[in-house]
Amino acid sequence: MASTPGGMGYWLVARDGGVFAFGDARFYGSTGNTVLNQPIVGLASTPDGKGYWLVARDGGVFAFGDAPYYGSTGDAHLTEPIVGMAADSRSGGYWLVGADGGIFAFHAPFYGSTGNVRLDQPIVGVASTSDGQGYWLVARDGGIFAFGDAPFYGSTGNVRLNQPILAVGTP
Repeated sequence: MASTPGGMGYWLVARDGGVFAFGDARFYGSTGNTVLNQPIVGLASTPDGKGYWLVARDGGVFAFGDAPYYGSTGDAHLTEPIVGMAADSRSGGYWLVGADGGIFAFHAPFYGSTGNVRLDQPIVGVASTSDGQGYWLVARDGGIFAFGDAPFYGSTGNVRLNQPILAVGTP
């Protein structure tokens, strides 16, 4: 899910890449009728809300509307699969994150990762700060990892959860 810049709409994406637009969000295309190598695991909106990217589990990136394509990990050997993406509001680029917390920056600054840190649980998503100068990674146990100017406010990394954390988002 990604919200429009004014917060008056949002997009949802299904595993097959079908995109659903609500509120003031506009539909710019999808991979719903495309045979994919891997399922879609994330969606991020361009800073102006006139486009979006989809990312597949293998890191393949699909750009729609005014979203520029800056690259992907679709043809790279990944240690762990891609689990999410976030847009950089400053550069107009994007970050992909793997389940090990490895960050792949495309036309966006690299602020750090957990790619070579032993994690208790895998990473399930990434969210960028509003100014684009940082991001948070969230693990399945609710552990939060803050990079760049992203502040750390706490986590559930040491709390026993009834169910795992599935995703992270920003308003």
